[in-house]
Amino acid sequence: MNEYIAEFIGTAILILFGGGVVANVSLKKSFAEGAGWVAIAFGWGLGVAMGVYAVGQFSGAHLNPAVTLGLAFNADFEWVKVPGYILAQIAGAFIGATLVWLHFLPHWKVTEDQGAKLGVFSTGPAIPHNFSNLLSEIIGTFILVVGILFIGANDFTEGLNPFIVGMLIVAIGFSLGGTTGYAINPARDLGPRIAHFVLPISGKGNSNWGYSWIPILGPVLGGSFGGLFYRYIFSGEFHIMFFIVAAVTLLCLLAAYLVDKKQTSLIQ
Repeated sequence: MNEYIAEFIGTAILILFGGGVVANVSLKKSFAEGAGWVAIAFGWGLGVAMGVYAVGQFSGAHLNPAVTLGLAFNADFEWVKVPGYILAQIAGAFIGATLVWLHFLPHWKVTEDQGAKLGVFSTGPAIPHNFSNLLSEIIGTFILVVGILFIGANDFTEGLNPFIVGMLIVAIGFSLGGTTGYAINPARDLGPRIAHFVLPISGKGNSNWGYSWIPILGPVLGGSFGGLFYRYIFSGEFHIMFFIVAAVTLLCLLAAYLVDKKQTSLIQ
């Protein structure tokens, strides 16, 4: 199988499971309605594991632009393939979200909560605050990429690695996910958000594009720095990009802080 097609299919599987569990829990008249955060965290983790099992042998199963960038910065992946992987992941996420929409087709009409519908497709903050929301996504994705590299440095029984990666997703959801819904994956948020925007979902409301930059920029920064951090601290390979990405990350956080401060002063 072509590696770009593999990333497309693997990411679609990931979103079918992940978006599907959120729909199951959030949409009206689903038998799983109200099952809660534990179900969501395990659903996403098992979805990641299944995506990795499906296509890992063909593409390495990044399924996430932040992972692709992190591995490239860690010198584990060819930079020339990065754009193609990212485009395949976004497209796969869009298709996965579309399948979720089709699967739950009658449930959209009976669900009045527009936020619940959007939450099936994309993430949002528990408390809107640009600095804190961006920082949450940076930290979560940093832990994701470094955690994947930790897992890869250990020997497991053959075939167990994808499940361990899935459990890493569950752990991040349990520990860090409650602030922003832990996108930790630009494709996971952008592809489904586009699907929400274009699909004829009954009573869907807006797609909250004003927030969409955070689950894109945060994971890109966190994943990139995670790869560079592992390369420098654990592998002992210095690269100037470590300091460049660190500086860019701090500048982005400062900009978010200043925006929050300006918005607060306008309200007052």
